[in-house]
Amino acid sequence: MNSSNALVLEPQSRVQVDLSAFGQNVRTLKRLIPARTRFCAVVKANAYGHGGIHCAKTALENGASFLAVARISEAVAMRGAGITAPILLLGEALPEQVPFLATHGIRASVADIQAARILSGAAQALNTTLKIHIKIDTGMGRMGFLHPGVASQDQREATGILQAGGIADLKGLGVEGAYTHFAKADIIDKTHVKGQLARFNEMIAMLADMGIRPEIRHAANSAAVLELPEAHFDMVRPGIAMYGMSPSREVDITGHKLTPVMSITAKVIYVKAVPRDFSISYGGTHVTAAPTVIATVPIGYADGYSRLLSNRGQMLVKGKKAPIVGRVTMDFTMIDVGHIPGVKPGDDVTILGSQENERITADDIAGLTETINYEVTTGLTGRMPVSYL
Repeated sequence: MNSSNALVLEPQSRVQVDLSAFGQNVRTLKRLIPARTRFCAVVKANAYGHGGIHCAKTALENGASFLAVARISEAVAMRGAGITAPILLLGEALPEQVPFLATHGIRASVADIQAARILSGAAQALNTTLKIHIKIDTGMGRMGFLHPGVASQDQREATGILQAGGIADLKGLGVEGAYTHFAKADIIDKTHVKGQLARFNEMIAMLADMGIRPEIRHAANSAAVLELPEAHFDMVRPGIAMYGMSPSREVDITGHKLTPVMSITAKVIYVKAVPRDFSISYGGTHVTAAPTVIATVPIGYADGYSRLLSNRGQMLVKGKKAPIVGRVTMDFTMIDVGHIPGVKPGDDVTILGSQENERITADDIAGLTETINYEVTTGLTGRMPVSYL
């Protein structure tokens, strides 16, 4: 079809991402860290659902100098989009990925000596040097070299930090960084995170005794950037806070004026008046208590809008909250607008974001679905088009 004759239709539901707000959030967070400390923008999982390429570029334009992703495919996409900044791969790298990693400046995370040896062999076979960051487990319980004080004998032999000393003798690897990840930085009681911080400092000293002195030490996630300045080290790795959301309900971000970046909007596609005792949606889980008006909104669980919002969630129409009635279906959700005069097809619906004086946040949705705000945005399936402001 000739592009000049192509039919352009406005989407019935869409995601909007405010990149100016995102950039401002990056600048706000950057002001909290020392001038010498690098800013690594965590843009994994499609930038927490906000658009990995767009957010990566915006972060770099606003002071970030490093990026972090979880999957090699995300790094490939970044390089394909012309992004040249250093990228840290938080997940495990495979030997067959070494050519791409080394050629394109992707830093590999190394969490045990066996993996280091395998990557070393692959790098030597290519006559190249792969930059790595040593992953240290100080209390997250996921991946990384363990502190001798918390590791069993078997663990010390397999993944203990003393084993990391062998990396110094491996050709083809260049240790650029060492890092850990906090498990409880986002709670009020900082006892656990300060214990992790102490173990990290001890393990960095152990590495130095073994001749390994990483240029970049890093530990701080969003919560630690906001509340634990002693964890800022040589680089910080904020994620959720860049997108204007709090790491948890125990971290107050209001004083930092971080702005939510994402909104989800739709159009009412159908309106009908219904009588009392009228059942709505699959299973008839909602029955009207009085005559009312039901509006259908084109968003459902196939878009990542949780079915757990059935009979619980709300949307905004004409600046007023309208309750979800009946079960959220694959493609559509019904809301009761009987208390809102004049609702008609084509009217704007705000599913996430602000409308007039009312607001629905990712935290609101997370509270109703017994999850966290991270899952609300990263759970979007990509069916709705995304526009960038």
